[in-house]
Amino acid sequence: MNQAADVLIIEDDAQIRKFLRISLEANGLTVHETRLGEAGVALVAELAPDIIILDLGLPDIDGMEAIRRVREWSQTPIVVLSVRADPQEKVAALDAGANDYVTKPFNITELMARLRVMLRTRSESDSAGAPIYKNGSLEVDLSKRQVWNDGVELRLSRKEYDLLRFLVTHVGEVLTHEQILREIWGPTHAEDIHYLRVLVGSLRQKLGDDPTRPHYISTAQGIGYRLMEP
Repeated sequence: MNQAADVLIIEDDAQIRKFLRISLEANGLTVHETRLGEAGVALVAELAPDIIILDLGLPDIDGMEAIRRVREWSQTPIVVLSVRADPQEKVAALDAGANDYVTKPFNITELMARLRVMLRTRSESDSAGAPIYKNGSLEVDLSKRQVWNDGVELRLSRKEYDLLRFLVTHVGEVLTHEQILREIWGPTHAEDIHYLRVLVGSLRQKLGDDPTRPHYISTAQGIGYRLMEP
């Protein structure tokens, strides 16, 4: 097992956390843990672990929501560890972005084998730094879903935030109208460019970004939009 690897355990059962910690550390892994989903999402951003072990039945947010939150900005491998054995639950977790699903009670030898496979194949870029975009007075923290400008937190609508998140995760790239429409509204709205223009306009207004002299969102005429690199 890779001795440099960090594992984050998000599990509310103290006994299981203790068992996993002992087993993982015996295999040379560095272990971090929390019992709460919100704290777990924050720790993914703070620690940039190599792998995440996640329970679905958490006290604050459901594990499915934690997977979706992490997948908004990180591709760190996620292994679900859950008592939920229903095949539909497994499919839902994998569709949400989990890489593997292990039901409780589990065989620790099998779990270790699965972790070794993921650690061997992980990309170094998957565990990059904290998901924060900064450009001048604008700061976007994807892990906390918070946006500040000049030190003031902005109140964005859900679609405004989704658009900004999509641009941040592809900073410097020109995203076509169709790409953005599919991401924000779904495939049935891939031609509704008017929706996108209105949304970009409202987001620019909240960011204080002049489209004629943009600091953040630039227009690729007839093609799409690009979030400018800091």
